[in-house]
Amino acid sequence: MNGPEIHVEFAPDLALFVPSERRRGATPLATDGASTLGHVVESAGVPLTEVGSLWVNGREVARSYVPAAGDVVDVRSVQRPQQVPGAPLRFLLDVHLGTLARRLRLLGVDTSYESTDIGDPALAARSAAERRVMLSRDRGLLRRRELWAGAYVYSTRPEDQLGDVLGRFRPELRPWTRCTACNGLLREATREEVADQLHGGTQRSYDVFAQCTDCGRAYWKGAHHDQLEAIVERALTEFSGRN
Repeated sequence: MNGPEIHVEFAPDLALFVPSERRRGATPLATDGASTLGHVVESAGVPLTEVGSLWVNGREVARSYVPAAGDVVDVRSVQRPQQVPGAPLRFLLDVHLGTLARRLRLLGVDTSYESTDIGDPALAARSAAERRVMLSRDRGLLRRRELWAGAYVYSTRPEDQLGDVLGRFRPELRPWTRCTACNGLLREATREEVADQLHGGTQRSYDVFAQCTDCGRAYWKGAHHDQLEAIVERALTEFSGRN
């Protein structure tokens, strides 16, 4: 771009998306004189899913605003908790976020997950068709125009990813109500109904079961229950107002 020059300052939260020389203060940025401010910001490396508002010369403008020479632009990050239009709040995760998907489902959050790479166009189309918030670490995917809504997952650690998503969107938590394998709803089940999935020790040791209404998978308080309970309790304490 070799058109009008503007000065852009990015919020600290957006620093990882922009080159190091643009991370402090308002830095000059050349435009082509025709592109919208939203396009200019994206061209600088920041997915618009992470932009809360745009301010030019002290006033808020739409992403469709075409910047003029000398404009001073303030790019602000998304406010938390973030409000997403429509209800209920639902998510779609790409192939790289399997652990996060299972933990969201453990908490009863409606979470669709693709265990195979179906490609960015198909994921974006599904986000739009099902009105799901696309969660990904793929910046290219988050720039696709057909997305209904999206968010960048900032960490590579599942614990931090979960806290980031819950803190950003504050979904309603209903632990132990969804299948961690397929996202289906769980119902109470008798030992007889799930007997074909139980081994001898389980048959003798447990008498409380649940079963997925979609895939039929059986659940009980097995060897890993304490670890799962810790995840649930931490999430409820931090993100549901429990003390």
